[in-house]
Amino acid sequence: MSRKLLIGLFILGLLLGACTSAVNRSSESDTPIPPVSSATPVSDIVLSDGLGREVRLAAAAQRVVSLAPSLTEILFAVGAGGQVIGRDDFSDYPPEAKSVASIGSTYQTLNIEAILALKPDLIVATGINTPEQIKALEDVGLTVYYFDNPADFSAMYEDLQIMGRLTGHEQEAAALVASLQKRVEDVEQKVAVLTEKPSVFYEIDAMQDPAKPWTTGPGTFMDTMIGMAGGVNVGAVLKEPWAQISLEELIRQDPQIIILGDAKWGVTPESVAQRPGWDGLTAVKTGAIFAFDDDLASRPGPRLVDGLEALFGILHLQFETVQ
Repeated sequence: MSRKLLIGLFILGLLLGACTSAVNRSSESDTPIPPVSSATPVSDIVLSDGLGREVRLAAAAQRVVSLAPSLTEILFAVGAGGQVIGRDDFSDYPPEAKSVASIGSTYQTLNIEAILALKPDLIVATGINTPEQIKALEDVGLTVYYFDNPADFSAMYEDLQIMGRLTGHEQEAAALVASLQKRVEDVEQKVAVLTEKPSVFYEIDAMQDPAKPWTTGPGTFMDTMIGMAGGVNVGAVLKEPWAQISLEELIRQDPQIIILGDAKWGVTPESVAQRPGWDGLTAVKTGAIFAFDDDLASRPGPRLVDGLEALFGILHLQFETVQ
């Protein structure tokens, strides 16, 4: 599959997830999921999903198909990796996920036959999956739980707890959430004593037009993470969550740090410095341009905390060396 198509799918998934989560779940909700001991059989699990549907399981799911990389990561993180019998083509983390049978791409039409052949007792889906896909699965008698894309860490923790509930790993999910919360609190404590907050440009894709790269705007998870890591997102001036920013606007904002979420597509700090008109930016002058694993921001799962810690390191530990 081409790089442009992958980026298009990424942006489409972000937009779909943002629209859905704004309607179906408050991003500030941290209401705990009622605990059920994973040491005893779980029966009659009834939960309302991100589409407002009541999803019922007779017992914890043992044969799960994941339709999104973020959900695959969550399943393995809460201890349910051994129950994952199918995953989409892009689910490549953790490494063990690659050994799980692939049902192909989730772009446009799902391979319903491949999914049925796996005989799952639960399908988990999220913002990159369309309502038409959910209906197609239900029409053949499959049980689907739809997760909103979380807009903050509280909502991500809730997703972990829900996945633990669906798969019978609530204790593992609770322990994971507690450890992640502690790591986030550690970052917040470090940020609380900072006196400077550098301006940051986060690049999603500049391959189509380096003069108008795609970036993350207000209300996105990366916008939130930059703020939590002690920075100021220059893309927050845009009206849309994901949009192109002009070189003129970048010059006005003059970011102190540039972070390349498109580094995996071959974009390098050296290539950014060679772009016409970019040599006047402070980040280019000081060499404060850093590659970043975009999966740590675009896949709403436990590795978002890895992303937050990495951002803090770039914004402050690395930033101190380029003043």
